[in-house]
Amino acid sequence: MFTGLVEGCGTVQSFEPMDGSWRLVVAVPNTEHLELGASVAIDGVCLTAVAVHGHDVSFDVIPETMDRSTIGDRKAGDEVNVERALRFGDEVGGHLVSGHVFDTGRIEEITRTGETCDFRIEAEEATMRYIFEKGYIAISGISLTVGQCDNDGFHLHLIPETLARTTLGSASIGDRVNLEVDPITVAAVETVERIKAQETLS
Repeated sequence: MFTGLVEGCGTVQSFEPMDGSWRLVVAVPNTEHLELGASVAIDGVCLTAVAVHGHDVSFDVIPETMDRSTIGDRKAGDEVNVERALRFGDEVGGHLVSGHVFDTGRIEEITRTGETCDFRIEAEEATMRYIFEKGYIAISGISLTVGQCDNDGFHLHLIPETLARTTLGSASIGDRVNLEVDPITVAAVETVERIKAQETLS
């Protein structure tokens, strides 16, 4: 589990195909006490550390991850958001995030006002079922509060700290982002829809 409070940006060192998978190597901000088999969120995707050499951490990426996330878009030199797994006793300052990407969205608008910034993210209608104003969402691993919503997208209001510590500070219109919706919201929506469907049939 993660909190969505990104520790900093890492840099992709290499991303090479292997036999049925890919090997991703990322220089991460902090490898202290990072052991083989540990979980690390890279752009919000939970990956397992398979090798650690200094600040370079290697991960194996399977086709399912490539298909469902933006990891397949990454190349050497790209910056990625990095968060180590939550440890027992750590403060949960964001919201609980699993690192299981629900869908991807696309940055449709960026509006800068002074040091703050507003984004509009375009998402599939099926995903928008679970996204509500003032609800939680993880955008490429970053825990954020949802702004205004409509049928095919939603707004985010970003403070300077978020822009400085994450890849959103250098994001551009058209960039894809990973979306992980709040699992409690998903459960609530699907429960209500199931009850309504049963009432309609009865």
